[in-house]
This record gives sequence, C-alpha cells and structure tokens, in this order.
Amino acid sequence: MKKEYSSVPPSMENMETYGFSWMDFVTAIPSPLFVVTTYKPDGTPNACLQSWATFTGNKDGFFAILSAVYKQGHLYQTLKDTGVCVLNFPSQDIYDRCVATIRNNQWEADEIAASGLTAEPATTVNAPRIQECFLALECEYVWEKDLAEGSDHTLLCLKVRNICMDEAHTDEQTQGRYGEQGYLYNVHYPVNPETYAGKARDSIAVLQKLRDMGEY
Repeated sequence: MKKEYSSVPPSMENMETYGFSWMDFVTAIPSPLFVVTTYKPDGTPNACLQSWATFTGNKDGFFAILSAVYKQGHLYQTLKDTGVCVLNFPSQDIYDRCVATIRNNQWEADEIAASGLTAEPATTVNAPRIQECFLALECEYVWEKDLAEGSDHTLLCLKVRNICMDEAHTDEQTQGRYGEQGYLYNVHYPVNPETYAGKARDSIAVLQKLRDMGEY
C-alpha cells in the first residue's frame, strides 16, 4: 500500500527542520557531500561543507547546481565577491576534518588549516583547493535564482573549468570513485512520517555500483 503526503504528517508537526522543508525528511533523497572553498577579502581560505547539489553537462560545458546556499553565509559572500570557488570531494577518512569547517567559521580564521586540512592553490581559478580531497572541481559563478520569492537561500549555477583528481581514483579497477573510499552522500534525516518521535539523525553513505545498465 502506498501513502500520500501533501501536508505535514501529525507526527512531524513539532519537528525541528532547521529551515528545510518537512518533505526533505520524508523523501530523504541522498546528495553528494563536498567542501566549497573560496578566499575571503584578506586572502584567508574559507571552507563550507555543502550538499544538496547536482551535476550535469552538455555541449556548453559541465555545470554544478548548488540548490540551497544561505545568502548570509561566508560561502555566498565570498563567491559573489570573487566569482570563483572549488568543490572538494572527501573520502570517509577525512570526513571528520571536513565537518570541523562548520565550527571553524570565523571571518579571521583560515578555515582549512584550522580543521586540520591543507590548502593548495587551484590551477585555473583564484581559490584554494583542499589537498587531502580526492577530487576538486574548479568553478566559476554563472547565475543564481532564489528558491522562492524573498527566500534567504538561493540556487547557484557554477561552470566547471578544471578537474583535479587523484590518479588512484581514476581507475575503477583499482580504487575508483565509489565504495568505501569514494564519494560520500548526505542522507538527510530518513523519517517515518507515521511514527516520528524526535530520534532521526542525518547519516553519511557511500555508493556501491549494482550492475551495468545494459543496452538502451
């Protein structure tokens, strides 16, 4: 039997959603985790752990769509100031250090070094990369649109100008991009809308390939 939800289920009426929609928690659709890095006005590295994004490309290039960027945060302010950033993808062995960027977010702080990570210059944009991350996408700002009129979060489109990847991750027969040492995913509060009792927590997950898709 299938259930339908177009309004907040009774069990979730008093749930703290931290600014997200209640539907985020009912669907719990995973999204890749990455750290967005920029330079602050004084040249100090800024780092923001981010999710809620998708990636797509066509003949015009390869693009990252960040769907929930807080307009009062350091990420938005520095990206609008410089027009460029780097998306850094960690594996699980450095996840805790990436989470530490949330706490080390003072304007005067080097948020990469303070979190136990190493900054290195990007190749094509004026933004720092995180050396320990296995994949870095160097990006430039293209456009933005508020999620809704008057929203304090915006949707951002970035164009990828350069890819930097650890050699071991480029070969799917050795380490590759998936599994225990590959991409991390944010699983956002998987709530049972019928029985929620205030005990849900975010999780991190890895992706395991199931099978080839076969012929179209």
